[in-house]
Amino acid sequence: MNAVVIGAGMIGTVHASAVRAVGGTLRGVVASTPARSARLAQEWDAVVTYPDLDSVLDDPAVDVVHVCTPNALHPAQAAAALRAGKHVICEKPMATGVADARMLEATVAACDRVLAIPFVYRYHPLVREIQARVEQGEFGAWQLIHGSYLQDWMLSAQSTNWRVDADRGGRSRAFADIGSHWCDLVEWAAGIRFAEVTARLAVTRPERPVREAQTFGPVGTQVRAPAAPVSTEDVAAVLLRTADGVLGSVTVSQVSAGRKNRLWFELDGADGSAVFDQEQPESIWLGGPKSSRIVVRDPAVGSPEQRRLAVLPAGHAQGYADCFRAFVGDAYAAMAGEHVIGLPTAADGVRSAQLVDAVLRADDTLTWTPIAPELTEELAA
Repeated sequence: MNAVVIGAGMIGTVHASAVRAVGGTLRGVVASTPARSARLAQEWDAVVTYPDLDSVLDDPAVDVVHVCTPNALHPAQAAAALRAGKHVICEKPMATGVADARMLEATVAACDRVLAIPFVYRYHPLVREIQARVEQGEFGAWQLIHGSYLQDWMLSAQSTNWRVDADRGGRSRAFADIGSHWCDLVEWAAGIRFAEVTARLAVTRPERPVREAQTFGPVGTQVRAPAAPVSTEDVAAVLLRTADGVLGSVTVSQVSAGRKNRLWFELDGADGSAVFDQEQPESIWLGGPKSSRIVVRDPAVGSPEQRRLAVLPAGHAQGYADCFRAFVGDAYAAMAGEHVIGLPTAADGVRSAQLVDAVLRADDTLTWTPIAPELTEELAA
């Protein structure tokens, strides 16, 4: 695949690395200005220097566009790429509203292209092991689903980023940015759909510097930037419920000191439980009423998908970059017409937008709120 990355922040570099890791060609990169695009094309050893997105879309040699720009730009840029005949990998959130997400889903269908969303935690081999055991009925009927996703990169009062700005990142920050990952992972692994939600969001740093910052951490105190009020949440407490009454809960934070990227979930069933921790991805905990055990990643044993994604021998740690590489590899395989298992696509982007919208509505109204009215009616039928 000939790929172009649009957006050159941290996640853009991750995409560019994954393109090469799966045997693709990094044809170009488009950054915030033509001058920066040219500089990065040279640094990243890209084949072509593109001054802007239009020049990318006019190039028939481009197969896939990786959209890694601020959230508010995703719908227009992804739709333009699809209409130009390109496949798309679009960073989440696919859109900051349900209407735009549905527009993109319809555009994908009309253009007969593939749009994939990097919910890459699905690609941890041991998440696939849990999902396979769920399908086999190992855990029984769900009793409770719970967990958290905690980070600390916004803990300092001097930390800022374009995501803080609701006009660029959307009304939700912490939940849309990382809570969406937790919900996607848990719904997919457990084979469930939450039908309604109640939530409370909170801002712990009422002001942050007004400054463009691509780093994940404080911008520094040498030159104080002017401060502006913050409306996007730092933390979220969310209670969820399926149509048949199974309760779930998730705590989301970007201000939990010492927690760098701890996505953790527990699935409690009538016959057994399963725990996964993204910061310790080489093992899972499986609980039973009489005994519990640790299962480690091993390409020699376990479910077919666990073994497919376990590309290193047991004891040789795999992590986030391996997940991203596997996701891009599967996305490119789907673009080539192959059948792949578990690839997050435009439908999953719509689902995520529905969840974010429902959490915002629940926080506004302080009530139990349907995630998608049409889905709630379908699940209850």
